[in-house]
Amino acid sequence: MRGVLAVVSGYLIFAGSAVLFFRLANVDPHSPAAIGFKMLTIAYGLAFALLGGFVAGKIARRTDLLWGIVLALEIALGATVSIIARPGAGALWTQTAALLLFAPASVVGDWIRIRRRRAARSKSIA
Repeated sequence: MRGVLAVVSGYLIFAGSAVLFFRLANVDPHSPAAIGFKMLTIAYGLAFALLGGFVAGKIARRTDLLWGIVLALEIALGATVSIIARPGAGALWTQTAALLLFAPASVVGDWIRIRRRRAARSKSIA
């Protein structure tokens, strides 16, 4: 049950922040955008994907990357469903970024959590 809560929480951090970002910017995520906005969106998405992976791992309390990987699969699934649901309708840059960048970043977020935990443990032992 903790793992499910972990992945749901991680996904809400990632997807909720994306919804908020596009609403505040008043931009349709399925429309073409200027390169500067795309770069800002990618930096923002990476930050929240990392945070989502970190939080998912923290909630799950695992010593491996399992829940970071599950979160990555959920992000990739959401992007894939979005692509399939809107064939030929608009730009796919946000979904492509989710597949190629944001999903892997959630695993990196969980990996960072594990590294920090190991570093803290080794300091307390020494």
